[in-house]
Amino acid sequence: MDELLRRVAAVDPARVAVVTHDGTRTYGQLADDALRVAAALTERGIRRFAIAEVEAAAVLPLLAGASLAGAEACQYPPDAPDDLRSLVERFDHDVLVTDRDDLAGLAPQVLGTGALLGGASDPSVVVDPTPTDDVRPHLVLTTGTTGAPRGVRHDWNRLVRGTARVRPAPDERWLLAFGLHQFAGLQVLLHVAAAGSVLVAPAPRRPVEGLEAMRALGVTHASATPTYWRFLVAQLRSDGGPVPALRQVTLGGEAIPGPLLGELRATFPDAAVSQVYAASEFGSTGSMRDGRPGLSIDVLDRGDDADVDMRIVDGELWIRSRTGMLGYHGEPPIEADGWRATGDRVEIEGDRVLFRGRTSEIINVGGVKVHPLPIEERVAAVDGVVMARVYGRPNAMTGAIVALEVVAAPGTDEAELKTALKAACADLVPASRPRSITFVDEIVTTGSKILRREL
Repeated sequence: MDELLRRVAAVDPARVAVVTHDGTRTYGQLADDALRVAAALTERGIRRFAIAEVEAAAVLPLLAGASLAGAEACQYPPDAPDDLRSLVERFDHDVLVTDRDDLAGLAPQVLGTGALLGGASDPSVVVDPTPTDDVRPHLVLTTGTTGAPRGVRHDWNRLVRGTARVRPAPDERWLLAFGLHQFAGLQVLLHVAAAGSVLVAPAPRRPVEGLEAMRALGVTHASATPTYWRFLVAQLRSDGGPVPALRQVTLGGEAIPGPLLGELRATFPDAAVSQVYAASEFGSTGSMRDGRPGLSIDVLDRGDDADVDMRIVDGELWIRSRTGMLGYHGEPPIEADGWRATGDRVEIEGDRVLFRGRTSEIINVGGVKVHPLPIEERVAAVDGVVMARVYGRPNAMTGAIVALEVVAAPGTDEAELKTALKAACADLVPASRPRSITFVDEIVTTGSKILRREL
């Protein structure tokens, strides 16, 4: 990671790297900060630490400095102190780096960012803090959409492998819609640093702030989950403000409804629309730019020499990746470059591999397996629906029933909308029809993804 920053800084140290509403940081400044962090980590003997910060300008040098020093950094999600305390305990973090006053005492050693950004007291440690065995570990937490987050062990050497294909693009301004604690956020960061582009990083990273940043800070490229894009388009329609002049719209992190692709093309007519399939465990598999749902069947059975190969086993997508994880925290290392189940249910239709939802999201209704995603797509097409969530609710007779939450458009008659929703689902098999329809003000998400389980 640090090499990417220093490569741009060596050519143009004054080039802007990060933009927020509060100011900017250049590639030269970030590279210098990363070197100071690496020196401080080396002098203090810190080999593992957690980060509880959300501002990209503060987090970037911590991540780059850790990669340079060979220390394993792990950024926590921006949660309440009680949630962070459980993460400190589960992932055995003795050192927590944060400027938050409410987190004092959360870990055995709590350091402010200034303690690392200030560098080392002994200048000799900055000569070459690079680890001799060239292991550059990094820990990424899963979003926890299907349960408690897991720690995914990565190596920066593997993470940056895909950036060799990134072309220089100093004129691009990428929105950071994901957190840097998410694998998708790291992918955006690596792409921006490899291209020498600008990272536009509003905080918090909700769609309303993202839309504001698009308009005020000149965003040209944006990558986000389908859920994020649906919220952003809804906000765009409701506030009546100008449509950002995006050149690139990228979706990833969830199964992508086909109608959403068309909606984004209509909303941002000058933008290329791409899909990225990636996960914390196996990395990025590349992108599809043809504007059609799912993946091309060309991704299947590429052969032993491919960096990423895929196959379908009993309706589930499996992946073998040379850029993926080394294993989970606290568990033995996985087989190098071995096949792993993704948890994504897929079907082949013509020349496409289409996603039908997560294995963990399947609702068992009296022995019938129901996938939430097709129901959500059907519901979302009903006029008056802004957002929908389908999940399984426990039931004494059938084990579970299909439950539906809906965010209605302002001014919508909920009684009429409920009738329309029932009509839209009337031709589904009985087990798939929503038995509970609830109108809510917002859909609960984590990491900009819908939680398709009972809360």
